[in-house]
Amino acid sequence: MKIDTSLPLAGPADPREAARHAEEAGYDGLWAAEVKHDPFVALTLAATVTERAELGTSIALAFARNPMSLAATANDLQVLSGGRLLLGLGTQVRAHITRRFSMPWSQPAARMREFVLALRAIWECWADGTRLDFRGEFYSHTLMTPMFVPEPHGFGAPKVLLAGVGEAMTRTAAEVGDGFLCHGFTTERYLREVTVPALRQGRGGELGDFQLVGLPMIATGRTEEELARAVAGVRAQIAFYGSTPAYRGVLDLHGWGALGEELHGLSKQGEWERMGTLIDDDVLDAVAVVGEPEEIAPELLRRYGDLFSRCSLYTPWDADAALVTGIAADVRTGAAEEGQA
Repeated sequence: MKIDTSLPLAGPADPREAARHAEEAGYDGLWAAEVKHDPFVALTLAATVTERAELGTSIALAFARNPMSLAATANDLQVLSGGRLLLGLGTQVRAHITRRFSMPWSQPAARMREFVLALRAIWECWADGTRLDFRGEFYSHTLMTPMFVPEPHGFGAPKVLLAGVGEAMTRTAAEVGDGFLCHGFTTERYLREVTVPALRQGRGGELGDFQLVGLPMIATGRTEEELARAVAGVRAQIAFYGSTPAYRGVLDLHGWGALGEELHGLSKQGEWERMGTLIDDDVLDAVAVVGEPEEIAPELLRRYGDLFSRCSLYTPWDADAALVTGIAADVRTGAAEEGQA
């Protein structure tokens, strides 16, 4: 199991120092999310100060872009990083794609499948000189003249990983992708009973070298006060995700569908603080790993050691970086001792 971390992207910050320190701390991969900032800018800067760590988007919004523009951005970063790019893609939800980005939305799993196939067709054209003739239901790319073909390189196409929760997108990820980015709002039971079977179905059997990338939430602290703040932050984040209808399957599997309905209703009223109080200990413990710092790594490995190819620790609270790095090191050591690294 590889142990990764997220690059801090708060404000117009330069992520180079954080990237350098993360690689020195032993992290195997650095991930940048598309929330308030463009992840490719952060990873481009990170590529200039790192040599070993892989660089991933977690996630970049596919439907806010088109395959040709994204193919060029990813190809450039693959070259700049020396072949270390992990292109993590996700859909976002309809409202953001149509109202925030003014882009089309329909049949997200089918559209994402075609998006990835279009990317691969474009990269193949550039690498091998194959005539570009991609014609799909959602995307069509049939023109590529020599002037617009990037210079050849020996790093190959970037690996493409897809994010999802529902079974349709999960199957799509296994069918056309190189890996699957698990949402932070999931449980061990959901992964074993829904996610992995859907991946195997999409893959046509065993997963082989297909990557399952985890983002487990944790709540911990050195003191009771720190732990309480961490738990409050995790409860709030679980409530936020639980209010989203697209993620309702996780709650339904556990028999908590009514909670999802209540959270959704409160979210429409803007009752964000109240929502967190509805997350009881059963829900908290199913979604997150909670405990003293020394308890986190063993429990993470117990739940996910045979599932995840790599993971990042998700801390939706003001976590101390040294504390999290120490837990990550414990996970890496524990995985190695159990023959999982």
